[in-house]
Amino acid sequence: MRFNFLIYTAVASMLTFQSCDKGFEEMNINPDASTTVQPEYMFSKALLDAFGNSYFATDVLACGGSMQHFATYKDVPGIGDKYYFQQGTYPYDYFTTGYTTAVNEIGTTINALNPEVPADVNKHSIARIFRVYIMHRITDLYGDIPYSAAVKGYTENDFTPAYDTQESIYNDMLKELDEAAAKLNPATATFGAGDFIYSGDVTKWKKFAYSLMLRLGMRISKKSPAVALTWIKKAIDGGVITTDADVATMKYVDGSQAINRNPAAASMLSNDYAVANGNNNTEGGKLAQTFINVLKTNNDPRLNVIAIVWNAGKADTSSALQKGMPNGLLNKPADFTSYSEPNPATILQYNAPFIIMSAAEVNLLLAEAAVEGWWEGNAATAFSNAIGASMRNWALFGSGGVIASERIAAYQAAHPLTGSTEAMKAMIGQEKWVALFLDEQEIHANWRRTGYPALTPVNVAGNTTGGTIPRRLLYPPSEESVNSASLAEAISRQGANLMTTRVWWDKNN
Repeated sequence: MRFNFLIYTAVASMLTFQSCDKGFEEMNINPDASTTVQPEYMFSKALLDAFGNSYFATDVLACGGSMQHFATYKDVPGIGDKYYFQQGTYPYDYFTTGYTTAVNEIGTTINALNPEVPADVNKHSIARIFRVYIMHRITDLYGDIPYSAAVKGYTENDFTPAYDTQESIYNDMLKELDEAAAKLNPATATFGAGDFIYSGDVTKWKKFAYSLMLRLGMRISKKSPAVALTWIKKAIDGGVITTDADVATMKYVDGSQAINRNPAAASMLSNDYAVANGNNNTEGGKLAQTFINVLKTNNDPRLNVIAIVWNAGKADTSSALQKGMPNGLLNKPADFTSYSEPNPATILQYNAPFIIMSAAEVNLLLAEAAVEGWWEGNAATAFSNAIGASMRNWALFGSGGVIASERIAAYQAAHPLTGSTEAMKAMIGQEKWVALFLDEQEIHANWRRTGYPALTPVNVAGNTTGGTIPRRLLYPPSEESVNSASLAEAISRQGANLMTTRVWWDKNN
């Protein structure tokens, strides 16, 4: 938004002097730059920027801290750990960076493709699907956002875009997924190698579209149950990701350019764990006590691929040593080095994939749908399949992530989905909290919708939420100065620009 305003100012200044340019226009044309958009390149760039957007501030500190996966003893990065916001840009980094990069890039990609041309049909449809992915993450964090007018600063000189209601955004996103999935055709061209998720595999993109439809349908199930049920059934009938072969992952390499590295690994190493001794953690971060305790109590084999403690200079994965740091600390604990950190052999690998959507998540959604009576499949089977898929996913991170099949089977046998409806929903919610670790935005959204797992909030003096876990992030100050009327209208509908204000789908009927 802010960058669009600057572009507008620059263009206005140029027009003032165009009558006396005396050939300067030709002199300032870069002969090496393309004069037209290359949608294949732009799509690849949108993929990289979508997942590289503010991972540390948003996923680790804000969502990961509030979901008690991560902890810090410091106050400045304590937005999720202590519900502090004293300085910095943590609450709105994702908004400001997202619009100026991935949102504009995917919109530009879509505008550069002609859906009436056979060679563009798949590219156009895949770009539409991925735009939904980008936009649903922004609206889930903030609520009402610029959506229908999000890229019109470049196409129509609209530098003060209106904020759409989240309800209308969800309705349109579901429609977009439905239409785009229907148009995918395995017989025509795709993005190919420029597609870092599926390498142009149209069949897998269709499953991803319907899986995302299932996620969004479940998201609105409490606020708009009749509409949700329609989309949930359509998604399941369309075909969703249920096996490891179809998992959606963003691929990375350990190259010299940071943009090509896994953003979770790159941001955690650069902000906290670069020294690798358990003591000199720049932002005072560790894995949280709540998370580690659940893994240890359940004898969860994922503990040994997720967590390490620095022991005599070595990263030790022994279960007995793992200990999470409490959330809400205000000073560095004397035993700081004894607390668990992310495993450098898995999580902190630059070439590790980022799991966008897996059979683990989808099977958990199916299990919940079955428990609610929205799907005729077997909830217990789907739940067990989700556990297996989640544990096998860690092998994608390298040899350090491989969990023996007998350990997986033992855990599945020891954790069957049983009990009352509410008890089963609690089990599903907690399993998703573990299975989706690192995709902290999705975990936070699912927690807000379901209330599971039941987390005990901290109540540190000076926190901004009255001791309650944050429900959303904050609109940036730049919107107040550049797009104040549209922002004010959104706030009047949704509620104050506070971390305690609930977004549309987070409000029960």
